[in-house]
Amino acid sequence: MAGLILATLPRSILFLCGMNAVRSPMAEQLARRMLPATTFVASAGVRAGERDPFVDAVLAEDGLTLGERHPRTLDELEDDYFDLIVTLAPEAHHAALELTRSLAVEVEYWPTPDPTGAGGMREQIMASYRDVRERLKARIGRRFVAPDHPD
Repeated sequence: MAGLILATLPRSILFLCGMNAVRSPMAEQLARRMLPATTFVASAGVRAGERDPFVDAVLAEDGLTLGERHPRTLDELEDDYFDLIVTLAPEAHHAALELTRSLAVEVEYWPTPDPTGAGGMREQIMASYRDVRERLKARIGRRFVAPDHPD
């Protein structure tokens, strides 16, 4: 993605969702590609989840991979301080607000649909996951990357 990184870029970002199986790991991988390597990016879930093969498939279409990474909870994070926590589900937003009550941490809520309820044939399910990937990519771009400006 062409563009200038915004000056207000947080040094560390946590993407948080319900089970760290779909939305937050997708957002983590997209942000790692779109943001400078100096920005620490992680993801977690409120509860433990299982790895979702559709996430692997839609990330692979975009040239990304989760590698050996598996879903993890907030308690399993090695680092517990972030400049920004981006929540992608209501449950995660409530947990983040509770977690940061006495901390100077910015929390943003990006309501993101859960594609795991999609039914139908494989291609219809994949379309739901692709939609989430593209929404996250666009939101990360709008929030952290400024469009090119002609000088």
